[in-house]
Amino acid sequence: MKPLAERLRPKTFDDYVGQEHLVGKDAPLRKIVESGNIPSIILWGPPGVGKTTLVNIIANLSEKDFYNLSAINSGVKDVREVIEKAKKSNLFSKSNPILFIDEIHRFSKSQQDSLLGSVEDGTLTLIGATTENPSFEVISPLLSRCQIYILKHLEEKDLDKLIDRAINEDEELKKIKFTIKERDALYRFSGGDARKLYNILELLSSTAINNEITITNQFVVDKLQENINIYDKSGEQHYDIISAFIKSVRGSNPDAAVYWLARMLDAGEDIKFIARRLIILASEDIGLANPNALLLANACFDAISKIGMPEARIILSEITIYLATSPKSNSAYLAIDKALALVKETGNLPVPLHLRNAPTQLMKNLNYGKDYKYPHDFPNNFIEQQYLPDKLNSETIYEAGQNRKEKTITDYLNFLKNI
Repeated sequence: MKPLAERLRPKTFDDYVGQEHLVGKDAPLRKIVESGNIPSIILWGPPGVGKTTLVNIIANLSEKDFYNLSAINSGVKDVREVIEKAKKSNLFSKSNPILFIDEIHRFSKSQQDSLLGSVEDGTLTLIGATTENPSFEVISPLLSRCQIYILKHLEEKDLDKLIDRAINEDEELKKIKFTIKERDALYRFSGGDARKLYNILELLSSTAINNEITITNQFVVDKLQENINIYDKSGEQHYDIISAFIKSVRGSNPDAAVYWLARMLDAGEDIKFIARRLIILASEDIGLANPNALLLANACFDAISKIGMPEARIILSEITIYLATSPKSNSAYLAIDKALALVKETGNLPVPLHLRNAPTQLMKNLNYGKDYKYPHDFPNNFIEQQYLPDKLNSETIYEAGQNRKEKTITDYLNFLKNI
């Protein structure tokens, strides 16, 4: 028997749950598909939010020839075979076929290069699905020829629709009388992932007694703890484990951090994915408390890209332990978010005249740059003057963290203020 997620896979936009910003009435992706003029697109979003379902709906509505490749088990040869089929298809049809590549982020540069010419000349329309940021994983020439659509985790209202549809419409689950008293655990364990939610419901249905089942939060927790491997049988602990990894490093626990690293490596996680997260973590959570952390995290990415597995595990372990045992600060992270909030709140405030560039005589006549004081002309290479727009001149955006390195920064800034 097919899994519940397959049995209930939607076939039209009207049956599709979630992603209203893309496929709701008059939403951009829906309008494009219904117009028949489908460009090459990349669907980016976490697992279980409907990327593959969306592609199937597009294929059905477009009535174009449709080819499907998985980046996990397809090579350049497979791509070229599809391109040849597409060229032959174009001889008999004005409508170029669609090539869907699932997990396109796993395609190598050479595999992506092999697609470029056919996408560029319209031999085929590419639809790629990825859980990774395409800016990192898709080559720039191919990315520039695709429209990017971002799918989000499903919200509680979406999960409610899926739950109700499953117990009321699925032929197997309809045989069971469901009494749902609480739903919070279903939301929490599914994590906005429709496939996980359906796997959970299917597992719970197997525990029904006399074809009846009462769902409470505790009941869900108990059953999933008993059957953790079953409810996660699709192998999508990806986001849970990377979250535990990051939080362990942030929490300065090297033992837990290396354990979660080992879990990811054992599961075959992409080592570049791990290294990128370490770079982000070095800036977000360690930051100015130890600026060398970013340099070493970046060096880690470069090294594992050259070395590969299995030796890359040693480099990842070294940097993981280094970051976990480094002092922590999120001051840079908080500063840029505060600055962005101020920009959003206050708009495009004018640059003070003395800070403006004056490349023309007209600008000089308007006093652009007139009263600017060049800090190197003053003792200690510093002179007090206004740098923020008038409206924000009293704002403090960077708040130094409570660590040895940033205390040194604070002391230096205070020294300058007292000059």
